[in-house]
Amino acid sequence: MKKNLLSLLFFLSITFSYAQEKNKPGTEKVLRVNFLNPGVEMEWPTGNYSTLSAELGIGYGGGYPDLTYGGNGFIYVISPFLDVQQKWFFNLNKRKRKNRVTDNNSGNFFSLRFITRGSSIAENVYRTSDTDFAIGPTWGIQRKFGKNFHLLFDIGPQYYFDTHGNGNIWPIMLQINLGFDLKKK
Repeated sequence: MKKNLLSLLFFLSITFSYAQEKNKPGTEKVLRVNFLNPGVEMEWPTGNYSTLSAELGIGYGGGYPDLTYGGNGFIYVISPFLDVQQKWFFNLNKRKRKNRVTDNNSGNFFSLRFITRGSSIAENVYRTSDTDFAIGPTWGIQRKFGKNFHLLFDIGPQYYFDTHGNGNIWPIMLQINLGFDLKKK
């Protein structure tokens, strides 16, 4: 009798712990195509609540005050870019408890973002260097809608600089991305 009771308790504890692990949200590997600033992005899990994303593309960016001069009105720089972001998600468990989507890393996050732009394809300003960089912390959200539609929004300050040592702080960097999740593994 005692042996059966111990076996039953052992079986139940394994079952409950497995069920908790299975229901526990986590991050996933996702490949996506973004179309506001056209690019291909890959997001890899670096932990249960963190990911590293890297995107290559060609996109629009404004001019940084200390890195551009000239130009009137609406300032633009269209150039190839590399955007790398380490994200730490802080509300996946809460979203799961409220039966909200956590698939494809849908959640709120803090991040450290690094972006670099190359030589311009088109611009209406002069740049101090063909390559510039920006790094800074952000707060953001990303969501999956429907089967594979993706939205990302983040905001935060950044330090920008070029290859000649020019640089400064930009108080508010803003990113909005819309795209499609192609593959989930």
